Amino acid sequence: MNESNRLEKEQLMDELSDLKIIDSWKKNTQPWIKAIENSEIETRQQVTNHVIIKEILASQPKKVLDIGCGEGWLVRTLESAGIDTLGIDAVPEFIEYGQSKKQGRFKLLSFESLTYQALQEKFDIIICNFSLIGKEVVDYLFNKFSELLSQNGRVIIQTLHPVTSCGNLPYQDGWRKGSWQGFSKEFMDPAPWYFRTVEAWQKLFIDNGFSIDKMIEPVYKKIIGLFL
Repeated sequence: MNESNRLEKEQLMDELSDLKIIDSWKKNTQPWIKAIENSEIETRQQVTNHVIIKEILASQPKKVLDIGCGEGWLVRTLESAGIDTLGIDAVPEFIEYGQSKKQGRFKLLSFESLTYQALQEKFDIIICNFSLIGKEVVDYLFNKFSELLSQNGRVIIQTLHPVTSCGNLPYQDGWRKGSWQGFSKEFMDPAPWYFRTVEAWQKLFIDNGFSIDKMIEPVYKKIIGLFL
């Protein structure tokens, strides 16, 4: 392998990494905040937001931890329902925005630094709402969930469907390049994500001492009217 090929490979490997995910989000905080404020993400407005809120409220938790809270819409929603909610994120601008709204608690914290010692509290529910898209960091978090949960606590994860999000690529674990398709032109440098099969997700739960008590597959149906 010549020097140029070696450097190209190293750059590609860096582009497909947990660190690159954070780097991308730091570049896209303002477009994301704008998209949330203006309800620009139709699938979230029509389906996934309602699903995650309904599932959380059904458990009647007193304390919730939102891992990868972003700008904090879910933290504020749960606080409005009377639930003490803490949102953590590794992107400073997201945390600053969340704190500016004066509703809910927010803490700047990388996923790799999440421990009981860092928070000094336990939670009835841990939420990961489309925030588990990395590789090593996801393995780390699953190993830490137990120490952060109260007795009979639950973990609720909402993520891309392993089958429908596979596309034409092989159905096997591995890094995938990201895309901002469907978003505004303000977004740049999309974050990569680590694809996991259904079996891989199940293994994460089982290997870390969890059982899976429910799997929900919300369906987004867009109605198109044709006028002839």
